[in-house]
This record gives sequence, structure tokens and C-alpha cells, in this order.
Amino acid sequence: MSKQSVRIPDGHPTFGSTAVFDTFKYAPGVKAGGLLFVAGQVGLRADGSVPDTALEQADWAFRRLGVVLESAGLGFADLVEIVSYHVDVDSELAGFREVKDRYITEDFPAWTILGVAALARPALRVEIRAVAAFKTP
Repeated sequence: MSKQSVRIPDGHPTFGSTAVFDTFKYAPGVKAGGLLFVAGQVGLRADGSVPDTALEQADWAFRRLGVVLESAGLGFADLVEIVSYHVDVDSELAGFREVKDRYITEDFPAWTILGVAALARPALRVEIRAVAAFKTP
């Protein structure tokens, strides 16, 4: 099986610096077996700052997910699975669902919701990992 990493250009208006991918040696997405595996996307602004609210973080995480999908020639309708990680599921899930519903409007993917103690930075509240499928001819 062959695989191909998706690259986001440095200075992208949604991502800003993409040095993190080289620093931690991972790709934002990998194409393999007719699928795109998207690394966890967090709610960072392009300048690297973390929004104060879980709602705004969710919006940025979905924006970043959209960029990775688009870079591979896909969109939100091509998602087959999302996994969302929440530091406080009880108080933040309703807002997350509202944001998700703005981005994923049809052909709904499977969705797993996980509560976690922490994410990569203490201020982060949500992370989204996803799998999308390429259309077969």
C-alpha cells in the first residue's frame, strides 16, 4: 500500500506557521488506501494564539480540518468518521454540536465523543481527528 502526506504551505491564512509538522515529524493528513487520515486539529488561530472559549476553539479546529481536507481535494461531505476530544464534555458539547452543524451539513460521518483530562496545551479545550474517503471511479 502506498501513502502520501498532505502538506499545508507555511504561512497559510488559517494555519499560519506549519513548522510544528516538521518539528514533531508528522503530517496534517495522510492519503492511504482510498482514505485521508487527518491528524488531530485543535482550535489555534493562525497567529498561534488559543481562543478563550471552547466555542471559538471548535470553530478554528473545524476551519483547520477544512484546510486539510481541501488540500487533499476533499470536503466535509467526504468525512466518514470524526473523533472529538473534549476537556469538559458536559458543559461544552452543546456548543461544539452547533459549530459542527455549520460545517457538516450532509452525508453525516460516524462520530465518537471522548472526554479527556488535557490536550497538548493547557488552554486547549477541544481537538478533532477525522477520516475522509476519496470517491471511487
